[in-house]
Amino acid sequence: MKKVGIATVAASVLTAAMLGLAAPAAAAPSGSGNAQDTISRLKADGYTVIVNRLGNAPLDQATVVAVRPGTTYSRTDRSGPGNDDMTTKALSKTVYVDVK
Repeated sequence: MKKVGIATVAASVLTAAMLGLAAPAAAAPSGSGNAQDTISRLKADGYTVIVNRLGNAPLDQATVVAVRPGTTYSRTDRSGPGNDDMTTKALSKTVYVDVK
């Protein structure tokens, strides 16, 4: 692999990581709704959601304290035979939701 290819792969991975970390913040609560609404929205966006309860309120009555990024697994491949273009695809994304 050429040095340019390694730099391209590194840039692709870093870009994917930064986008993966920015997305959960966009789905964080905006002051309306409850914890169940936020969790459902995150799951609909393709996240695996891990809930950390800080109390015993039902999720439909609980509020979200924080949404934190978890591990994002991605794969970077060449887009075709003889092609030097690299594509990165997120395989799974995890977020942690703190509720009370």
